[in-house]
Formats: sequence, C-alpha cells, structure tokens
Amino acid sequence: METERDFAQFIEDWLLRIGADSELTQLLKMIILVIIMLLIAGILWYLGQQFINRVVSRVAKRTRTNYDDYLVEKGFFNKLGHIIPVLVISTLAPVTFTDYPMLIPYLERITSGLNIFFVLRAIDAFVTGSGKYFGQSEKYKDKPVASFTQLGKILIWLIGALILSAVVLGKNPIVAFTALGAASAVLLFIFKDSILGFIASIQLTVNDMIRLGDWVSVPKYGADGDVIEINLTTVKVKNWDNTISTVPTYSFVSDGVTNWRGMQESGGRRIKRAVKVKISTVKLLGEEDLARFRKIELIKDYIESRSREIAEHNAEHKVDTTSSIVNGRRMTNVGVFRNYILAYLRNNPRINQDMTCMVRQLEPTETGVPMEVYCFSALKGWVDYESVQSDLFDHILAVAGHFDLELFEVPSSSDFRLLVKNSSHE
Repeated sequence: METERDFAQFIEDWLLRIGADSELTQLLKMIILVIIMLLIAGILWYLGQQFINRVVSRVAKRTRTNYDDYLVEKGFFNKLGHIIPVLVISTLAPVTFTDYPMLIPYLERITSGLNIFFVLRAIDAFVTGSGKYFGQSEKYKDKPVASFTQLGKILIWLIGALILSAVVLGKNPIVAFTALGAASAVLLFIFKDSILGFIASIQLTVNDMIRLGDWVSVPKYGADGDVIEINLTTVKVKNWDNTISTVPTYSFVSDGVTNWRGMQESGGRRIKRAVKVKISTVKLLGEEDLARFRKIELIKDYIESRSREIAEHNAEHKVDTTSSIVNGRRMTNVGVFRNYILAYLRNNPRINQDMTCMVRQLEPTETGVPMEVYCFSALKGWVDYESVQSDLFDHILAVAGHFDLELFEVPSSSDFRLLVKNSSHE
C-alpha cells in the first residue's frame, strides 16, 4: 500500500511542478488515478479472459471428464474472472480517493456488491453446468435433474439478493433474513407453483413415478406422448403429432396420469377389443355344418375331439338326437367361431404366447353378443402394435360369414335403399 501512496504523491508533485492550480490538484490527481485504476482493472480483466478462453478451455477439452467442458460452456470460469477487476478497484480505491475519504465507504459497498453479484453469476453457471452434466449421464438421465437445478438457482439468487441488498445498504444480513421470515406468507404465495413443483419432483423421484422418455397420457391437459423435459414447475410432453404439451409437475401427483412404462418394459402390449355378433344368426350345428367346418385346418382337431366328446355324452345319457336338433349337447356356430379365433391367436407369431390370451363372450346387448379378444401383441411400438391389431380384426371380420354369423352394424342409407328396391320387385 505504501508503494501506491508514493505513486499518488508522485502524481500530485508532478501536477504542481507543471503549474497546475493548487486548488484543482487533488481533483486532477483523483481523475488521473481513477483512469489508471480503470486501465489496470480493464487490462487484468482482458488478460484473465484471454487466459480462460485459450488455456483453461483447452485444458478442459483434453481432460477425460466432460464435467469441466459443461462448466466452460456455461461460462463459469469467464464469470468468475469478472471478479478480478472489481478486486483491483476495491484494493486501489482507498489510495485513489485518499483526498475524498467520504466516498470510500460507498465505493466499498458498491465493489462488495459487485463481487457478490459476480460470485452469484458464477455459482449460477456452475449449477447450470452441473445440472446439464448429471442430466445427460447414464445414471441420472431419467431423473428430474432440471427440477433440482432450478430450485438450487432460486435459492442461490434469493439468498444472494438478501445478502447483496444488506451489503449495499450497509445493513446486517441477519436483519434481511428476519424480514424474509416476516414476509414468508407473501413469498409462499409468489413461489407457490415452484414449491408444489419441488415437492412433486421429490415424490416423482423417490417413487420412480416418471422418467425422461416415459410415454405418459394426461387427459386433463390433452397430453399423450413422450416426456422430454422435467423441471421445477412443468413437465414437457412431446405428443404423437409432434406438438408439445406443458403440464404442471404437481399434476403428475394430484391428477389422473397413465404411465405406459410398465407396458413397454413387459413382454407385450394389450389388445382388448370386441366384435358384436348378431344374435339371430347364432345356431346349433348339424352334421353338414360340422363336415364343412372340419375343412378348416386351425379347428379340424377341435371339431373332431369335441364331436367325440359330445357323442359319448349323448350316448351315455341315451339322448334322442334324431327327433330334434335341440336334444342333447351340440356345438354352436358362435362357439366354433370363438375357438377358431383363439386358435388363430395361438398360431400368430406376433402375439405373445406367454401372456394372457383368450376370446370371451360378454353379456348380450341390444346390439348383439360381444365377442371380445383379449391378448398381448409381442410388438409394442405404436405403429407395429396398430398393424398387429388391425390385421387380427381384418381377419376376424372377413371369416365371420364362413361360420354363418353376421356382425352387427347400424343400417346405412344404402341398406334402406336396397330394402325398398327389393320390396318393389316383389
């Protein structure tokens, strides 16, 4: 410090020697010292930035870890370098303004405030870079790292703002924190979404309810697609039409949400759909019908074994099957059709045979007898799954008539025109 004071005295003596007005000497000396101080601060800042850009960046690229690369990308080292000129100014300020001591306390507050501000920016960049690093790592890439990163940044800036305001105003930081406690109700209202989002993020993480890449459906918000981002207040879902839905994070805890991860990780995707058989086309089968159905390879063995079983039963109970078709046990076309569909599923390589596979008859309604297919497609991708399901029901719709069955549909205008045309011919 003595050297700096000697330099200031040298400038004052030099001004007096060149004939400067004695009343203006102190002001001129301060102006010259301010210019020199700013030049030194600027030069050191420039050299520091060049060192960071040319040396630190190259070293970061050569290291094995990508962690320092993210810190460089987010400007952590550059923002940390902004502290250098402020430290220079705060060091030289007492000498520069030695003739105006009343300004020094204000300058100390300003430089201290700038130091705190630049440190906060550096910490913000550090948290952002760390969040990006952990968010893309294999271990944490499916975790809501962005939520914790955003919460950390909010807390950093909130606490930093309190300390900064206290330092600039010359107050004790404890007083600022006391005022914060008094204003907690207002802060809770302002940061309600952030607080709810943070709590929801913890629940989602601890309970493993949602991960990046999960296929989710949130009917309330019209979201149906893959999760592409989880942050403190919102979850972004890329829908199948490539639109982006933004859903509040806490909605994944409070509202109805379907996560399809379990299906994707399982051995198949469920097919559960029914066709409705017209009740008036259901009938008992005679020998001619059975002879015709025996030609269908998938159910040939079923027809044979079932026919023997029924014949043995009727013979054992001495049933007169010749006088009426109603007597005794007989097969029906709808029952044979049901077993045909099941055999078709069992022989379909795109149906997972290790999971539940059945064809069942549901309660008859005014629109017919629902024949429901319940099985699991071995292909789980959306396009492949829809292809498997469509091919399956294409076949079912096409073969129903071969079993003398009609499937229900609401009559169209062409049906009525055909009816009128046939009636007129009669």
